[in-house]
Parts: sequence; structure tokens; C-alpha cells
Amino acid sequence: MKIAHFTWEYPPVIFGGLGTFATEITQKQASLGHNVTVFSLNENNALTTYENINGVDVYRPKTLDLTDTFRLFTTYELKSWGPNFKFFADVISYNIMSASQMVNLLVRTEEKNFDIIDAHDWLGIMGGIIAKKELKLPLMFHVHSTEVGRSVGRGSHTIKDIEYEGGQVADCVITVSFAMKDELEKLGFPPDKIRVCWNGVNPNKYDPLKVSQEERLKLRRSYGINDNENMIFFIGRLVTVKGVDKLVKAMPSVLNDFPNTKLLILGIGDMEWNLKDTARNLGIQDKVIFRTEFISEPERIKHYAASNCVVLPSIYEPFGIVCTESMSMGKPTVVGARGTNGLREQILPTGEKQNGYHINPYDPQDIAWGIKQVLQDQKRAELMGQNARKRVLEMFTWEKVAQRILNIYQEFIK
Repeated sequence: MKIAHFTWEYPPVIFGGLGTFATEITQKQASLGHNVTVFSLNENNALTTYENINGVDVYRPKTLDLTDTFRLFTTYELKSWGPNFKFFADVISYNIMSASQMVNLLVRTEEKNFDIIDAHDWLGIMGGIIAKKELKLPLMFHVHSTEVGRSVGRGSHTIKDIEYEGGQVADCVITVSFAMKDELEKLGFPPDKIRVCWNGVNPNKYDPLKVSQEERLKLRRSYGINDNENMIFFIGRLVTVKGVDKLVKAMPSVLNDFPNTKLLILGIGDMEWNLKDTARNLGIQDKVIFRTEFISEPERIKHYAASNCVVLPSIYEPFGIVCTESMSMGKPTVVGARGTNGLREQILPTGEKQNGYHINPYDPQDIAWGIKQVLQDQKRAELMGQNARKRVLEMFTWEKVAQRILNIYQEFIK
């Protein structure tokens, strides 16, 4: 199969889960013998315009700064973005330049051919629509999140319109959870077009056996967490949809029952100072540790390994690869389970295969309840961690994800 991906994020440009997914799935498709081409952002036009990464042809066409030109005829809403309007202009430029390179250079000049286009989120769907029209190829619109969800019901009407049009034009809409499928149907996406394919993780990389006890204790001590203390771990952006503010507010209740506990928050975002103020006002600033920076993947893996419990109280999480990483590292995981939330599809909260707990992410007391359920029974927590890793091996490897997506492609290739 000859596959073209339009994805705003691709190494070395990775901002979050989309970049992780695009990297893993394209390289897995290539390893399975498929011809894979990626069109991605050339950040600041400072990157090479072509390279082959682990069998994937990666094109990063240089973009033009169209900011001032677009301001001549754009809507008031987009003009109100202020300095951020350049971001929108850069997205449009990336899509146009990438589609032009695919259509005019690779296909019409170099006589390459493709079987299918997979465009990711609103950031890549415009390029996919252009290429579909010019080349008469089937188009997959891969929806990882929506503007409505990301902005908690607010957001840009323009982006919402782009997403909606993508859903109408695409031959198929692939999304990352059944919760997201429900959301897309409510937003007017044609139900018969939607296919669900969960994301995944590399269990050989995220393997608890590859992090020694000495490494775990060393990392904990580097944060001032004693060997006899519980380490609660949150990883994610410090923004409203991740629910981290309610997690901080849950800690006094946790500490009442388990005083030898500390919460480590790893991530960056505009809520940082509010979160620190909250901890200070609650008198628990010595129990909440912040590390507000990006860290390497190997270091991130050590953080999972060093924790007793991972807590992800998101109020909106289409899938949540960090949950899959936590599960692969054999950790009982407490997750938000309201609204559009793919975390609840990963975590089984009851039964013989239980691997964590579902909580109401809007309620600090319920978050505290979930954490205390893990901390009160160490043997049960260990069993949940074992179940979590087993579930990853059964359901969430990149091999299984890649095969599911290829099967979906096959439905639409003539």
C-alpha cells in the first residue's frame, strides 16, 4: 500500500500525543512493508526539506509567511487572535505547500503514485482535501480531538467549520475512541463514515523490568520523596481539560488518610502559577512537587516506574496515550470517566482484570477516593498493575493498532 500522511507534528517537531501517534504508526506501517510518505511542518523553515526516517519518506516543504496577506480578507474572529493569527496563517501555508508538493512534484512530475491519504486533525485535513480533489484518491480524516472538546465548548468557529467540512468530504473518519465517535456524531459527522481505532504504546520500550529498583529510588530521592513515602504521579499539560487543578484540591483528603504521600506534577501550561497558589493556600506546598519542563522519553519512563499510582483526572481526553504508557509500566491508574473520555475505555474499574479506577474528574473528593483505593491495599495495587500490562499486550500494541488502520484503509481502496 502507498500511503500519504498529512501531519503537523513529526520528529523533531512533537508537541503532544499527535506527534507520538504519527511517528509510531507511520514507522510501523513502513516496517510492515508499506510505502509511507509524510508531509509535515518545517518549523521556522530551519529543517531539511526531505529525509528518510526509519523507512518513512518525510517531506517538510518550506512555507511562506502569509500573515499580512490573509489579514486583508479574513474574518473578524481570526483577526481577534492577535499575535496568534500567524499560527493560523502558517497552518494554511503548510497545507497548501504540502498538497502542492504531493500533487505537482511527486505525482505529476516524478510520476509517483499513492493509494490513500490519511490527514490528521484540522491541522492537516485541508491539505488532504486538496490532494483528494486533484488526485481522486480516498481520504481518511484522522480525528484525534476536536476544537469543541479542546476549548471546553468554546474555541474558534473557523476551526470548527474546517473540522466539519473534513468530516463531510472525507471518505472515512478514523477516530481514537468510542467516546470520540459519540462526540463526532453529535457534531454532525456522518455516522456511517466513522471507524474507531485506539492508539497504542511500545511495551518493549515501556517495560517495568527495564528500570531497576536502584534507579527508581534515585529518581524519588532527587525530588525529596523518601523511600517509605507514596509517590502519586501526574503527567500532562497544565491546562483546564487535564483536571490537574482538581487533583491538587484532592490532596488534603488523601493526606488525611495517607500522610506519607507526595504528588509529583510533570508538565507545562498556563495553570502553573494557579496550581502553585492552590497548593500554598491549602498548606500542602511541601507535599506537591512541580517539574515544569519537557523531559526525555527514557526519563519519563523512569517516572512511571518510580510511582505508586498514576492519576489522570482529565475532563476531556479523546484517548490519552499517557494512560497506555502508565499501563504498560504496570501501574494502577486512576482516570477521569465523564464526557468525551477515552481513558475509561483503557481502564477496567472492576472484575478480575481490574487495572485501575474511574473517578468523577470534576469532584476532588472522588479523585481522592480513587487514589486512596490504590494506596490502601498494596497487593491489590500490584495485581492491578500486572493486569494493566497484560491489557496493553492484548489490546494496545502499535502492531495491533497499525493492522486495524490498514484494514480500515483497505475498505476504501478501489
